[in-house]
Amino acid sequence: MTAFCRDCDTVPVEAGAKGAAVAPGRCQACGGRRIVCHDELFELAIAHIDCDAFYASVEKRDDPALRDRPVIVGGGRRGVVSAACYVARIHGIHSAMPMFKALKACPEAVVIRPDMAKYQGVGREIRRMMEDLTPAVEPVSIDEAFLDLSGTARLHGAPPAVVLAGLVRRIEREAGVTASVGLSYNKFLAKVASDLDKPRGFSVIGRAEAKGFLAAQPVGIVWGVGKAMRRKLARDGIRTVGQLQAMEERDLLSRYGSLGSRLYNFSRGEDSRRIDRGGKAKSVSSETTFNEDLSDAAALEARLWPLCETVSRRMKAAGLAGRTLTLKLKTAGFRTRTRRRQTGAPTQLAEDMYRAALPMLDGECDGTAFRLIGIGLSDLSPAEDAAADLLDADARKRAAAEHAIDAVRDKLGGDAIAKGRSLRAPGRQRD
Repeated sequence: MTAFCRDCDTVPVEAGAKGAAVAPGRCQACGGRRIVCHDELFELAIAHIDCDAFYASVEKRDDPALRDRPVIVGGGRRGVVSAACYVARIHGIHSAMPMFKALKACPEAVVIRPDMAKYQGVGREIRRMMEDLTPAVEPVSIDEAFLDLSGTARLHGAPPAVVLAGLVRRIEREAGVTASVGLSYNKFLAKVASDLDKPRGFSVIGRAEAKGFLAAQPVGIVWGVGKAMRRKLARDGIRTVGQLQAMEERDLLSRYGSLGSRLYNFSRGEDSRRIDRGGKAKSVSSETTFNEDLSDAAALEARLWPLCETVSRRMKAAGLAGRTLTLKLKTAGFRTRTRRRQTGAPTQLAEDMYRAALPMLDGECDGTAFRLIGIGLSDLSPAEDAAADLLDADARKRAAAEHAIDAVRDKLGGDAIAKGRSLRAPGRQRD
């Protein structure tokens, strides 16, 4: 069986072999116990790297006094948990949990407001470390990515497994956060592997054991199978991946449509998706949670405009335009409503977003109390594709006015100028 030490990259001498100088299970060079063993270890090259409790880890890095304390990164009592350190997780706290429930479970937790600019900076630093090893990096989020290290052994003088161990040590040393590695022969299994051993884990799933390993897992381990699909599968008596393996692809397709093909292939450890080296953003969005639930249409409209400006600012900074607008609302009972519409030509203008979102928002203002509103653009393309609606005589004037406001803000600051709807009391008036 192939093995190496994650702490010093030494390929250990097997226990009992001639020359072994340390106890079984320890590295003969450094005495460490973090030994990775697998028959296919040096043959696999697809990895998923996931930073451990990333936001909370960054906060603990910046304040050593928090090291042994439960830390929650999230909003106020009406917000949700963005991240929880592993000390907090012992109390059952997890991402997306309502903050009031988290604080009830762990009243002594230290709550820190998210600092996205800081987290993004650390994320970019880690991304650069990954790209030092291979150009085939596919970002999944700010703190996780897929890597394809196929054919890099000669370049690095070591197989991918050893190179990955060195990468996570560098992340810990230079960025001050820990990460876990999943190594396999495709993306699906690499992601599954990275979740098996956290924090600071290194898990391997090879071809030989993939199907057998998956057979005993719950169907929820299959990418794309969420709560609703799990319930549907359970109603059909399917709860384990092994049950999926026993089914024909045509039967899964007839029952579950296009998802049936994924269920068939993934359950067998098959995934043909390649690493997307572009890693381009698929959408740009912004949302806010209210201090008190809102049901009044005018009050909701007043919260909508700043979000449109935020998304517009991010789109302009990234040189992007979008064609599909998404409105997100979350009710007081934590049910999410999502509405979409096409904007016509791609846009990056706050005014275009606001005007397109208003009819969707009005359609949802039926007396329901909402705790959150969000807006986003997808179907992204280069900013050069953005164009004023030729059927709207005032569209070019509105675009020119918005660009003029941007120019003033660039010169004098973000608060130097604002539209009237940003200043007056919330109302039904529309520009």
